Amino acid sequence: MNKNTGRQITDAEHINQSVTDIITTPVGTRVMRRNYGSFVPRLIDSPQNNVTRMRLISSTIIALTEFEPRIRVRKVEIYVDDAGKTLMNIDADRADSGEMLTLKNIRVTTS
Repeated sequence: MNKNTGRQITDAEHINQSVTDIITTPVGTRVMRRNYGSFVPRLIDSPQNNVTRMRLISSTIIALTEFEPRIRVRKVEIYVDDAGKTLMNIDADRADSGEMLTLKNIRVTTS
């Protein structure tokens, strides 16, 4: 189900929605699920250098490995758009079918 409209969505759309939720939820903010989320929100205001980039990538992979069992992450790309927003593209394989799934333009921040 789409979290905004309540309408039915495809499995791929639901995975995309779930991945976005996991990445943008800071660890420790969910009541009764304190481990849920990622450290990505804590890193987003860090200096934009290779160390931060690697931390963002590793935080994303760790969180998705733990909380999204329907995919196996292959690649995470991080980039900044013209408006200065940090975005991600994620290449993954679906665990059930092995089909490759590409999740594009995932906003790293909730604002």
